[in-house]
Amino acid sequence: MTVGFLRRLFGAAASDDPAAFGHFLGRQAVYVTQKTVIDYCRVKAGLAEAELFADADFQAALRHCRWQVFFAALSDVAAVAESWLRPHAAGTAERVAAALAGLAQQALDSHSPPAEERAAAAAARAAIPRRLAALLAEPPRPADRLPLEALAPLFATLPIHPDQRIGEEPAIRGALRLHILATQEEMARRFDAPRLAARLAAA
Repeated sequence: MTVGFLRRLFGAAASDDPAAFGHFLGRQAVYVTQKTVIDYCRVKAGLAEAELFADADFQAALRHCRWQVFFAALSDVAAVAESWLRPHAAGTAERVAAALAGLAQQALDSHSPPAEERAAAAAARAAIPRRLAALLAEPPRPADRLPLEALAPLFATLPIHPDQRIGEEPAIRGALRLHILATQEEMARRFDAPRLAARLAAA
């Protein structure tokens, strides 16, 4: 109600366009990945940031991390969208979930991962519809309680040695969760859930 009131007050029109929502899913997955990975690495580097980010081995490890986290973050963002839209999709939740999966797959297809990341991209693409379909067996969870698939590749591929991350796991988890929460808030700000759900179901 508050979001709707503010839209009316300031004259901001919320979108119900599935194509625009698909672009949003892709952009937010990139945002979540970049903010979580790059911000952490910059903090760890401190005054040595320029030197670290110029190192060829670090750059290669960073690219790998960003791709791996992006694939999972896109699934997480799509899962947030499914949970957000389901209360407005009575009787059509399966169709909405399938349409969301298609949008997420299109967002993934709009990127061109390097050869060494293509197998992971294909696996992530195939997993998105399965995940969204599986979510339908449970009550929808808001972004603060949704299990995040991006955590595993994040911890596995961060280009900072685990010995240098001791005791920092809660902060890393918290940063990822914060950006997922920001994604849900931005979703609610930009899009009209009931009308969007109806158009996705019709598609």
